[in-house]
Amino acid sequence: MAYLLILLNGCEKETPIALPRITTSQLTNISSVSARCGGTILSNGGDIIETSGVCWSTQSNPTVYDNHTTDGAGTGSFESNITGLTGGTYYYIRAYATNSVGTGYGNGIIFITPLTDIEGNTYGIAAIGEQVWLSENLKTTKFNDNTDIPIVTDNVAWIDLNTPACSWYNNNKSFIDNNYGVLYNWFTVNTGKLCPAGWHVPNEDEWTTLVEYLGGEYQAGGKLKELGTGHWTTPNLGASDIYGFTALPGGFRTGLNTGSSRAMGYVGRWWLNTETDNPWWARQDSVLRWARGSTIFFDGSGAYMGKGLKTNGYSIRCVKD
Repeated sequence: MAYLLILLNGCEKETPIALPRITTSQLTNISSVSARCGGTILSNGGDIIETSGVCWSTQSNPTVYDNHTTDGAGTGSFESNITGLTGGTYYYIRAYATNSVGTGYGNGIIFITPLTDIEGNTYGIAAIGEQVWLSENLKTTKFNDNTDIPIVTDNVAWIDLNTPACSWYNNNKSFIDNNYGVLYNWFTVNTGKLCPAGWHVPNEDEWTTLVEYLGGEYQAGGKLKELGTGHWTTPNLGASDIYGFTALPGGFRTGLNTGSSRAMGYVGRWWLNTETDNPWWARQDSVLRWARGSTIFFDGSGAYMGKGLKTNGYSIRCVKD
């Protein structure tokens, strides 16, 4: 009988070792340079977990050969501190666990780090086609080299400028709390130092690319506008904000006559970094006094490119380099 028992035991097969199974936790505490993430190890694959953590990259399906944390052995749940991120960037992240067979990976998560300007203002990001835009109007009163942009409140002084300047609508800084942002003249745009490093004011071609991706100038405005009438005057026609661009009607400051602020709630106007010929009806001389801008109205779905006097004050949306 003992002999038979030995034979039976000798026929038993060992359970094969498999890769660990793991899920990726939701991200928390996302800033422009860091975040927290982790995972839960569902199975060790029949072997000891040697190490676990999270890995991330700007490319899909990151591995332990990309950026990664090392959070020790064992099973169960864990959390990781992710550092060294860049603001305004798309990242792919997933948890991993390694045993003697190899490394198993959790589900992938895509996240975007917010962008912070030189003053510490934070902005959301919107990816539209192959372009990446700020999802808010620019708020800074400093250039990206930390020098001040002159804030000009006097209307007469405003219309006579041919140097960089900015202002708030009706000189009321509280409007920035509603995400309307700052109004800038075109001379500020032309310095090339207005947007955070790695970003810039779009040129005519880049705005055209955006509009064409959204179906053309008669439809693009609706797809860019914030939903509802919290900022836009009714009827805010065609608004869908399907990509999270969240265009707002910040109005503008005229560079002619009174130098006053106008049309908040009814229109949004944004500078483009492209000069253009003076219109036929305007002052004609050798100086280019006009530049391209884009306009979206409360009562239509369009996004129209036009010309603006460089002394006008418009909003800014930066696009990633």
